[in-house]
Amino acid sequence: MANSKRQLFLKRRMRVRNKLRSVNSGKMRLSVHRSNKNISCQLIDDVNGVTVASASTLEKALGVVGKNNVEAATKVGAAIAERAKKAGVEVAYFDRGGFLFHGKVKALAEAAREGGLKI
Repeated sequence: MANSKRQLFLKRRMRVRNKLRSVNSGKMRLSVHRSNKNISCQLIDDVNGVTVASASTLEKALGVVGKNNVEAATKVGAAIAERAKKAGVEVAYFDRGGFLFHGKVKALAEAAREGGLKI
């Protein structure tokens, strides 16, 4: 019997996350979530179970409220890189979840790299 689209997404997400945890233990995790209307990311410390910094298109300060395009993703990526610097984080690993690494997710990662975050 075929799996639903959601089940396949969750399976892909856990496969990516478990692989990254085994390879990059001890580093911060930059987790990305993309919905139909918004895109958001969090810098997570898995050892302590704490979110260190976050950025989203829901924030009015970024000026892209309710937008989910490549330009909005680049602004969110630049914002998370700036907030990571303020928190003292320089190196993180990129957790794309179940999303493919192209388009908006790729734009967010590249903007974070340009902002000084080593992914």
